[in-house]
Amino acid sequence: MMSSAAPRPAACGGKNSLTAEGSTAQLNAIALFNQVWGQLCPGKKVSYNPTGSGVGREQFIAGHVDFAGSDSPLVAAQLDPAAKRCNGNAAWDLPLVFGPIALVYNVAGVQTLIVDADAVAKIFSGAIRMWNDPVLAALNPGVALPDTKITPIYRNDSSGTTDNFQKYLTAAAPQSWTKGVGTEFRGGVGEGVQRSAGVIQAVQTTSGAIGYIEKGFADHARVPFAQLNTGGGVVPLTDETARNAVDAVSFAASGHDLVLELNSIYGLREPNTYPLVLATYEIVCSGGYEPDTAAAIKAFLTTAVNDGQAGLSSAGYVPLPDKVKARLVAAINAMH
Repeated sequence: MMSSAAPRPAACGGKNSLTAEGSTAQLNAIALFNQVWGQLCPGKKVSYNPTGSGVGREQFIAGHVDFAGSDSPLVAAQLDPAAKRCNGNAAWDLPLVFGPIALVYNVAGVQTLIVDADAVAKIFSGAIRMWNDPVLAALNPGVALPDTKITPIYRNDSSGTTDNFQKYLTAAAPQSWTKGVGTEFRGGVGEGVQRSAGVIQAVQTTSGAIGYIEKGFADHARVPFAQLNTGGGVVPLTDETARNAVDAVSFAASGHDLVLELNSIYGLREPNTYPLVLATYEIVCSGGYEPDTAAAIKAFLTTAVNDGQAGLSSAGYVPLPDKVKARLVAAINAMH
């Protein structure tokens, strides 16, 4: 393994300052990658604006930022505008960061909470409205669940975390979650808030609340989160159980547009495997940048997939599996 003590010349090329915008889920990972890049290559920096995945994709397509961070890949209607922005070259979705989604809650007196996908689907669609509902009581034997109203907290901005959450419910609880998927929350109940920080604040200040949030934010705020009964046993959310799920990921297609087939994770019922995870992408032009911009983006991404992996676990993320890293390296090298 190459030492991180000295900079890689290939990872210090291009202009000093890049701009990016989008996903709040990857904010802390980008900050980590930025720190490592700046240490290896003094003067290098990405200015990242965490406005949400949907806005990030729009800003990238409009040419206002060098690349986007997004918890969802480009949709079909965005492919042609993105190629136009890339001067006739395809835009690629590069899954740079993986992170588990925690189900954070604020229920007085409940230190440990167990849910399953079916119960979560019913909570976020309004079919379960009280914490002492028989469905939840059966999942938590011996726990005195209070007669308290449940307040689901959801993202009301265009959110890739919401998209991944709803895709999980669709895959893992198809009979109970019939609301569909997308970056807009479709459950029809609860309290909507802006960005990941808004979810944490709302859950902390609302008795009976439950929300979905990236594990790193939950860890930092020290908010409790639920364990998942997947059908293969009760699974706590830990670095190990999230990594076991991410290791099972597969790609939707060959080539360098690395969209993932996340249903290969969401339906997992393996023991010690926490399937509610998201992948968050960097959306880049495969070609068409100014040469100094292309070199800098390749340098930043190269740093992220190599030296940047070391601190991810402590920030609440899952380091890249080898098979994903290999595909990323090939795609980065193919950018022009």
